[in-house]
Amino acid sequence: MGLSLGQVFAIAGAAISVCLAGVGSAKGVGIAGEAAAGVVAENPDNFGRCLVLQLLPGTQGIYGLLVAFLIMIKVGVLGTMVNVSVENGLIILFAASIMGIGGLLSAIAQGKCAATGIAMVGKRPEEMGKAIIMATMVETYAVFALLASLLIILPMSL
Repeated sequence: MGLSLGQVFAIAGAAISVCLAGVGSAKGVGIAGEAAAGVVAENPDNFGRCLVLQLLPGTQGIYGLLVAFLIMIKVGVLGTMVNVSVENGLIILFAASIMGIGGLLSAIAQGKCAATGIAMVGKRPEEMGKAIIMATMVETYAVFALLASLLIILPMSL
């Protein structure tokens, strides 16, 4: 038995969620890593501080993966396939897109913010807490995207 159009839309949503959020995280972690390499080259004692800030944009990829797993469980990709109507498949696709797009954009923005925080820590290591708070403020919007996706997907009955 082949997949229904609704199942295809739902699985596409899972792919969009994990791919876009993952790309954003990779880009954000890369941006912060470039800044960290410069700071650590000047003072290797800052490695731990820089690493914490570099890791922050990686959470969006985790959120995207979480949404993708929940979708796959809901439609039975990881078990017995469930019949999904076209309407429900589209709803899941759009809900997953919230996380994908939100994760993509917030991870890149957070990487830039973390990079400037890393530069700050390079000059004033005692300001580490402020750098984390500034980068974490961007994380709020990734959490909002995750929450919006989950609030749409989880209560759905297929």
